[in-house]
Amino acid sequence: MAINWFPGHMHKAQKEIKEILPQIDVVIEVCDARLPFSSENPMITEIRGNLPLIKILNKSDLADPAKTEVWLEYLEAQKNVKAIALTTNNPTVAKNLIGLIRKLVPGKDETGKQINVMIMGIPNVGKSTLLNTLVGKAKAKVGNEPAVTKAQQRIRLEDGLYLYDTPGMLWPKIINDNSGYRLAITSAIKDTAFDHDDIACFAGEFLLAEYPERLQQRYKYETKPETEIELLEEIGRRRGCIRSGGHIDFHKASAILIHEIRDKTLGPITFETPDMVEKETVFFAEKEAKKVAAREAKKEARGRGRRNKR
Repeated sequence: MAINWFPGHMHKAQKEIKEILPQIDVVIEVCDARLPFSSENPMITEIRGNLPLIKILNKSDLADPAKTEVWLEYLEAQKNVKAIALTTNNPTVAKNLIGLIRKLVPGKDETGKQINVMIMGIPNVGKSTLLNTLVGKAKAKVGNEPAVTKAQQRIRLEDGLYLYDTPGMLWPKIINDNSGYRLAITSAIKDTAFDHDDIACFAGEFLLAEYPERLQQRYKYETKPETEIELLEEIGRRRGCIRSGGHIDFHKASAILIHEIRDKTLGPITFETPDMVEKETVFFAEKEAKKVAAREAKKEARGRGRRNKR
C-alpha cells in the first residue's frame, strides 16, 4: 500500500522555500533519529545545492543508540554536512547549534553582516520544539499532530543571525513504499491517512526480525510467533482484544502495537540502517522505472491505435 499525504499548505511552502533560498547561508534539516532516511525530504537535497547542511537526528532518546552512531558516521561522510543527535529534553546541546552555524559561514561571522538560516523538516519530527529551545521562548506552535506549523516565520536568534522556520513538509510521492510505512509508524503522517492493520503488520514483521527479545519481554509469550499475524494474535489475546465468538480484534491489537512503539514502551528502536536503505533505494528505483516504462508503452500503443484508425 502506497502512503502519501501532501496537504495544500505543503505545496505552497515548497514554492516559498525555493524563492527564499538564494538568501540563505545555512540549512538545518530536522529528521527523526528512528528513521534518518525516511524522514529526510529528498527535495531538500535537490534544492539546497552546496549550502552547508546541519542534519539533526532528533528524538534520539527513542532510537537505538548503536544504530544512531552508525547513521551519524554515514551522514558526516557526505559533502558539506554536519550531523548531530539531539533529544527533545536536552536544551543545552541544542543551543550549541548557534556556534556551529557561525563556524560554517566564517566569512559572514562579522559585525554588520547577516546570517540567514533555514530550518526544515517533515511533520512531527520535533522541529518546532527545537526552534523554541533556540529562541528561548514559544515562538513556534508545538503539537503532537503532524502539520501544526502552516506558515513561514522569520525569527531573530541574536544579533546578525536570523532563522526562517518553514512548515513541516512531505513530498508529493513517496517512491520507497517502506518509507511510507515507517513514517506512519512514527506518526509523521496523520493516522487518518493509513490503515492501522497494514502498518502494524509492517512493524510486526520488522520487530520480529530485529528486536524479538523486546517483543517477548513485553508480551510474555512462550513460543515466538512465526509471522506478524501470529504476533498480533498474541497481543490481542494478552490484551483482551477479543470479539464475540472468540475472534481476535486485529484493529485493536494493531493500535496497541503502534502505540507502544510510539511511546517507547518497547524501548528505543531504529527502523532502518544505511545498508538497508541503499538496497531499498535501488529496488524501488527499478520498480518505479518499470512503472514509468509500462505507462509510456501504453501511451505509445494508444497513439499507434489512433493513427491506424485514420
